[in-house]
Amino acid sequence: MNGKDYLFNKRRYRMLFLSIFVITLGFIIMSGGETSDPNIFNDEIYNFRRIRLAPLIVLSGFILCIFSILYKDKR
Repeated sequence: MNGKDYLFNKRRYRMLFLSIFVITLGFIIMSGGETSDPNIFNDEIYNFRRIRLAPLIVLSGFILCIFSILYKDKR
């Protein structure tokens, strides 16, 4: 089997695994902000990192994933 028989080549697999890593990193950044006492509200859940930054990272990971699937080599 040569390289033409596979659906993805090495570069596309790297981009796909990178996108999965970026999505996972975004969800890890989004987590947290809980409190040990359910009667106390923690405003930490509404900070910039969880509301703006983490969803942007997750969205960029999904865009990279779609790009890695639709990417076509020039050869």
